Amino acid sequence: MPMTITEKILARHAGVDQALPGDLINVNVDMALANDITAPLAIKVFKEIGTHFVFDPEKIALIPDHFVPNKDIESAEQAKVMREFAIQHQIKYYYEIGQSGIEHVILPEKGLVIPGDLVIGADSHTCTYGALGAFSTGVGSTDLGVIMATGKTWLKVPQTIKLNYEGNLLPWVEGKDLILYTLHELGINGANYHALEFSGTVIKGLSMAQRFTMTNMAVEAGAKNGIIEPDEITLAYVAERSSRSPFVCTTDPDADYEKVINIEVGKIEPQVAFPHSPDNVRPLSQVGNITLDQVFIGSCTNGRLEDLRKAAMILNGRTVANGIRLIVIPGSQLIYGEAIKEGIIQTLINAGAVIGPPSCGPCLGGHLGVLAESERALSTTNRNFIGRMGHPKSEVYLASPVVAAASAILGRIGSPDEI
Repeated sequence: MPMTITEKILARHAGVDQALPGDLINVNVDMALANDITAPLAIKVFKEIGTHFVFDPEKIALIPDHFVPNKDIESAEQAKVMREFAIQHQIKYYYEIGQSGIEHVILPEKGLVIPGDLVIGADSHTCTYGALGAFSTGVGSTDLGVIMATGKTWLKVPQTIKLNYEGNLLPWVEGKDLILYTLHELGINGANYHALEFSGTVIKGLSMAQRFTMTNMAVEAGAKNGIIEPDEITLAYVAERSSRSPFVCTTDPDADYEKVINIEVGKIEPQVAFPHSPDNVRPLSQVGNITLDQVFIGSCTNGRLEDLRKAAMILNGRTVANGIRLIVIPGSQLIYGEAIKEGIIQTLINAGAVIGPPSCGPCLGGHLGVLAESERALSTTNRNFIGRMGHPKSEVYLASPVVAAASAILGRIGSPDEI
């Protein structure tokens, strides 16, 4: 029976010959993930189960990234719960803030996820790792607590929607623009409990950073997972970071998709998501005069070295507009260090940016850059729901790092072509 890449990975981890859409299967988990917000509840559930040992201390990653460095007593207590659990159970992949960063940036960076893996995280953007040809999805903390004890979970095999991108990208168009355009086409419920398989010659030409951006936002269409078949670019990335042997598989030519959507990228210009939904997207040329108070470049969507490098290219020799707060947060300590070596950080500082410690920062509206009432922000993050980055009467617009950098200079949402 022909299968998609998602179905093959699920079948392998369930120990069955085939996994078909709608099947309920029990799977073995290669990596279980939680952060400083979701881990404490998962640990509570783990303790309630009554077991005294995690299923494998080398298959759990606990990453403080949301409210760190601790912003208040409550966040400090949450981080303490996770830290003490990691020490007690000798969790190999627990990282303090000096070695850490955003969970969905550092797990690939440190080689903890490779093609063919099955990753379950107590965070909705765990779907990021599909860029590596892995099956990865988010669950609630209760489910993760059980996974930490058993190393297993159950899943319903999702149907797959294939997205085929062909043509030539216009100037300044990146992975962020492709996924925003796709979200506009699908809607936030257009892929509910489906696998989104990103394919086509355009995807094969994207860097890993841009692939991570696209799979990261698959969940914004309701998808169970996003995935890209591993190729030479994937394998080169993984070989530099992991000594494990990947399970490389591809979709069978005659595999059954629920539907195939062909997207001609030559008509896609830079995209901007308007409040208050990631699918409320307009082409940059139709944005109009939207003035800003804050620009944020970072997050698990666009906080990688390539993103900072492109933003610095736009900002080099220029300064942010009066009244604009430009916040830039590298996705990891390694990225921060490399950005210093390349002179990126100095360029950003010279332009008037403030650099934050590797963390989620303003993305979830709880730390480092919270918006006040009626303020507007342009952000490279993945969500712009009401109150996402602060006050419920603030506004968040989503765009790529190059559009964000240009907009910081202009003081309004605008194009790099205007600089």
